[in-house]
Amino acid sequence: MKVGEEHMTTVVNNPAPEKESSGSGFFAGVVLIIIFLGVVLYFAIPAIRNMQNQPIQVNVPAPQINVETPEVVVPDTQPAPVSQ
Repeated sequence: MKVGEEHMTTVVNNPAPEKESSGSGFFAGVVLIIIFLGVVLYFAIPAIRNMQNQPIQVNVPAPQINVETPEVVVPDTQPAPVSQ
């Protein structure tokens, strides 16, 4: 080794060894998705059939608009004489 030479150290970061999973988490996820889809279809299919038999009714209430009208005072005058 010569004077003035620098050496770099090598650091190896290996993740901790993990045990092999058996896939039970994946299986549980698939079962939950199937159950969720079953419940959605159980309620959705009758609702869709009922919507086809009846027209959709949308009730929009009429707006309540209150406008105060100004009071108009008409003076009590005699009409002008008509000239011929």
